[in-house]
Amino acid sequence: MQILDIQKLRILSEPDETTFADRVLEADLLVAGGGMGGCAAALAALRSGRTVVLTEETDWLGGQMTSQGVSALDDHHHIEQTGGARSYYELRRLIREYYQHHARLAPGAASETLNPGGGWVSDLCFEPAAALWALKRLFAPFRHDGRLHLLLRHRAIRAEVDEETVRSVVFRDLDGTERVEVRASFVLDATELGDLLPLTGTEYVIGAESAEETGEPNAADVAAPGRSQSFTYPFALEHRPGEAHSIAEPRDYSLHRERQHFTLRHRYYDARGWVTYRMFETGHDAAGPFWTYRRLVDRSLFEDPAHARDLAMINWPGNDFRHGGLIDVPPEEALASLQAARDLSLGFCYWLQHDCPRDEGGAGYPEFHLREDVMGTVDGLSKFPYIRESRRIRALTTVTEQDISAVTQDGPRARLFPDSAGVGLYAIDIHPAEGEEKIPPAPACPFQIPLGALVPTRMRNLLPACKDIGVTHLTNGAYRLHPVEWNIGEAAALLAVFCLDRKLTPQTVSGDARRLRRFQRRLVKAGIPLYWYTDLADGDPHFLPAQVLAAWGFPLGGAASLTFDAAAPASSEDLRVLSQAAPWARETLTRFLTDWLPRWAELSRGELATAAYEVLSV
Repeated sequence: MQILDIQKLRILSEPDETTFADRVLEADLLVAGGGMGGCAAALAALRSGRTVVLTEETDWLGGQMTSQGVSALDDHHHIEQTGGARSYYELRRLIREYYQHHARLAPGAASETLNPGGGWVSDLCFEPAAALWALKRLFAPFRHDGRLHLLLRHRAIRAEVDEETVRSVVFRDLDGTERVEVRASFVLDATELGDLLPLTGTEYVIGAESAEETGEPNAADVAAPGRSQSFTYPFALEHRPGEAHSIAEPRDYSLHRERQHFTLRHRYYDARGWVTYRMFETGHDAAGPFWTYRRLVDRSLFEDPAHARDLAMINWPGNDFRHGGLIDVPPEEALASLQAARDLSLGFCYWLQHDCPRDEGGAGYPEFHLREDVMGTVDGLSKFPYIRESRRIRALTTVTEQDISAVTQDGPRARLFPDSAGVGLYAIDIHPAEGEEKIPPAPACPFQIPLGALVPTRMRNLLPACKDIGVTHLTNGAYRLHPVEWNIGEAAALLAVFCLDRKLTPQTVSGDARRLRRFQRRLVKAGIPLYWYTDLADGDPHFLPAQVLAAWGFPLGGAASLTFDAAAPASSEDLRVLSQAAPWARETLTRFLTDWLPRWAELSRGELATAAYEVLSV
C-alpha cells in the first residue's frame, strides 16, 4: 500500500538545481499524465504504430476512475448506445469483464450492461481495481513489444524549449532522486493541472474569466484567476450492519463541519429546491438513497465473499474542498490545501459515522467501514485529489457557455463546429471554490469538441490531452468528465500522429480545410463520432459515411432531430443539404445529384449517405 502521497509531494517545495539527467529516453510521443486523457492518448498513438513514453505522478494509471477515486463514470444517458469513442466502449467492456474473471456473479447478473455497484448516478459503477485491470489489458501488447515506456511516480520538473518547440521534458522520480529526460517529437500534456504549460512557456488561462471577456451570461463580473473549481478526496465505505468501525476524530473536525455545513441536504435549481436525502430510503423528491448514489458494489449481484457487502464511494459537496487552490500558488500553500482537503474528507467520513441523521432516528452509522484497500492508501482516501479544473491553453478556439448551453440553442444540438474532433454531453456543472456563489447547473445540448480547442495559439508540438483545452471556467464544467476527457486525449494523439506522418503542425491541419477533412475521416475510422446521431453506433454500416458527411458540412437527417434514421426514405431536405455544397465539393456533388436525381426517391437515407460519401472520398 502506497505511502501517503502528500508526504511525497513535499518534493514540490525542494529547490532543484540539478542541470543533468540520469538517463535519457526518446520516443515519437511523450504523454505526461496517465489519467483518462493520457491513457486514451497513449493507446491511440501505440495503435498507430508509434513509440510512447507515458508518465504518471501516482502508481496507478486511470486518473479520475482510479487514483482519484471516482470509479462511477460520469457518462450521459445515451452512452450505452452511442456518443462515445470506440476505445472508450472497449474500456467499459473490459471493466465489466473484470467481474467475470474476479468475482462470482449471481444468476442472471452477468450482462452487457452490468452495473456492479448499481449506483443511480451512472450506468457503470465499479471498484478502481476493475479499471486498473482493464488498462493493464489494453496496454499489455505494447509493454511486451517495447514500444511503451511507462514511468509511474514521476513528475515533470523542467523543460527545454526552442522557440515554439518543446525539445525535452525532465521528470523526477518521486520515490528516489533519479531524473529522466524525455525527448519526443510531440509532447501531450495530460497532467491533471496542466503542469507542462508553465514549464514550457505555453500561454494559458486559470480560474474564472469575466463576462466582459467571454460574453457568458453566468461569468463573473470581474475575472478571478484564483477561483478554480473545488477539488475532492473521495473515499469508499463498506456497510457492515451490527459492527462498529468508527475512525478517530480527525484534525479540525469542528472547523470543517461548521464551514462546510455537513449535511445530506442538496439544493436543486428547479421546483424541488432543497432536497433532503435519506441514507437507505428514497426521500421526498430525491433521485434515490444517498447510499446508492455512487455505490460501487451491490452485494445482491454477487455470490463470492469478497463482494458480500455493499461498498459505496463518497464524493459529495460535503467533502469538496473550497478553501484553497493548487494552481500557480507557492508549494507550501498547495501542500497545506492538500492536507486540509484530506482532513475535510476524513471529517465527512467521521460525521457519517457519528453525527449523520439515521433513517430510523438517532445519529451516526458506526457500521460504515472505511476501506483503505479500495483506494490503495493508508488512510482510505484517494491517492490523488479528484481535480475538476486545470490550467487551460490559449487555444485557436475557446468554447463558451453560449456555445453549448441549452438556453441559447435553437435546436437539439449545441453550436456546430466545422472542425469537430469528437462529441460529449454533460451539464455545465460548477463545484464552487471559496467566495464563489454556486452557479445553477445548466443543461447543455449534445456538444462537439472543436479541434481548435486542442491547438495552442503558438506552440508547434505541444497539445493538451486532458482538461487543459480551450474552454472557459464555465464550459470546463461540461468538458471535464470521463468520456469527454478520454475523447480529448485520443483526438490529441491522433492529431500528433497525423502531423508526424505528414510533417505538419497542428496549426496547419486546423487552418487547411482539405487536411482537416482528411484528419476528420481518420478520426471517424478510429470510431470517434464527430456529430450527434443517437441512433448510429460505431459498427453500424452507416456510421462512417453519415459521420464524415456531417463533419464535412452535409448533416443528413434534418436539424430538428438527433436521429439519422438510416432506413427512412431520402428526403428533399437531404437533397437540399447536398446541393448547397461548399466550393470544394460543389462540382462533384452536382454531378452526383444529376446522375441520381431520377431515382433518389428509391433510396434510403443510409444508401444516399453511402453513395455521396463514396463520390466525395475519391
